[in-house]
Amino acid sequence: MIIIKSKREIELMREAAKVTGEILHDLRSFVKPGIPTHDIDRFVEDRINHYHMKPTFKGYGGFPAATCISVNDEVVHGFPSKERILREGDIVSVDTGATYKGYASDAARTYPVGEVSETAAKLIDVTRTSFFEGVKYAMVGYRLHDISHAIQAYAESHGFGVIREYLGHGVGRDLHEDPQIPNYGNPHTGPHLKEGMTLAIEPMITEGSYDVRTLSNEWTVVTVDGKLAAHYENTVVITDGEPELITLFDEGD
Repeated sequence: MIIIKSKREIELMREAAKVTGEILHDLRSFVKPGIPTHDIDRFVEDRINHYHMKPTFKGYGGFPAATCISVNDEVVHGFPSKERILREGDIVSVDTGATYKGYASDAARTYPVGEVSETAAKLIDVTRTSFFEGVKYAMVGYRLHDISHAIQAYAESHGFGVIREYLGHGVGRDLHEDPQIPNYGNPHTGPHLKEGMTLAIEPMITEGSYDVRTLSNEWTVVTVDGKLAAHYENTVVITDGEPELITLFDEGD
């Protein structure tokens, strides 16, 4: 069942989302060669706690950290680690959220670590832009898979793969609510979009094949072919006009 949020509920989500967006924005200058991914997680959790909010991910389904940190061929759900040191040329996806008075936010960005290859830079850019191509359709009058189709069409037009097994989702009192939001599909299908829906739209795009596997930790998802993956996500509110991207701190993010 898709839950339509009240104005009060959306306002609480905005508060959580503002913190999430600000933290991901500030990571642009924090992420650099030589730091362990554990330090990124510590940075994020400390900031969430500073605002007297809760890390949405920590403990969710047993996940051990405030952030999913996925490096290079890791698609999603990477564990932060003191041993995983970022190196020049890596790309790192950070997926996190803050919860305020019981209402969650969810967003992700992929960052270059120092100077990266032309392919890696293009993958990051196409993944981000595919989100904005999709969100053009996040309005009353469209259907959910109009968003999905636009994401797929843009990413595949640049020769990249679109993950099939992991999806966007509704978000609110729970981190994962209905509806599920694939990043591929046929236009003019899926639920009709209605004012008050709150969606976590999150393209996960690969350099090569979209085939993935899960590591022995039963969380971290990697590409089967070992090629790069990128991730970009915002929490989006469907309004009576343009969509509201409540985790977007800055257009450059």
